[in-house]
Formats: sequence, C-alpha cells, structure tokens
Amino acid sequence: MIKKILIIDDSSVSRKILKKCIGNDKGYEFHEAENGEVGLAKYKEITPDLVFLDLTMPVMDGRVFLQMMKDVDPEAVIIVCTADVQKKAIEEVEALGAVSIVSKPPNNESVFRAVLKAGSVLRARNK
Repeated sequence: MIKKILIIDDSSVSRKILKKCIGNDKGYEFHEAENGEVGLAKYKEITPDLVFLDLTMPVMDGRVFLQMMKDVDPEAVIIVCTADVQKKAIEEVEALGAVSIVSKPPNNESVFRAVLKAGSVLRARNK
C-alpha cells in the first residue's frame, strides 16, 4: 500500500502539478526535494513507498539518483516523470530500475496508471 510519496524535481511548479494529478484526497503523505542529492537524503530519512523523479536537475540528476539507489534500496519503487521521452532515455531509466515513466507535463490519467502499476509492484514484493 502506498502511503508516503517523495517527489524529486527542481521545479516547484512541476511538484505542485504532480501532487494535483496524484490527488490530495487519497491520504498520501507528500514529501518533496529539489534535486537528487536532497532527494537521496530525504529518501533515507523517510523511506517512502513511492518516488516520482525528474531526470534533469542541478546538483544530482535523476540518472545519478537511480544509480545510487541500487546501493541504498534496490527495491525502491521509482516513477520517472520527465520531458525526455526518447527511446534511449526510457530504456536507460528502466535498466536503472524505474518501474514506469510519465511524460511531462503529467496528466491525471498517466499519473493514475503509473501509481496503479507502482501499487502492483509493491503488492507483488510484499507477498
């Protein structure tokens, strides 16, 4: 079950839009970080059930974050939310462990499908 969600994106507007698409009425506990470095520290602190991750950020980008998460928590459930939807980028982030990719700007339906998939992954791992 998804309770805590960490949104890592350097754009506060993007974080706000994503939270709106996810829905504040479902009882989720939202946490935010403005880059991968802050996101990694926040992940270790709160151990969220789900992470939404932008790829292009200052300090530490999403690809480096995904690589580092292999050592921190290889079971982390991460959805990449990015404007870079080129086939090569998608293959790369999937190889690094992302369970789903949502293209920017996100919409309610694409985020809903990604959250459902993440929930399925979590349920399968907890059996």
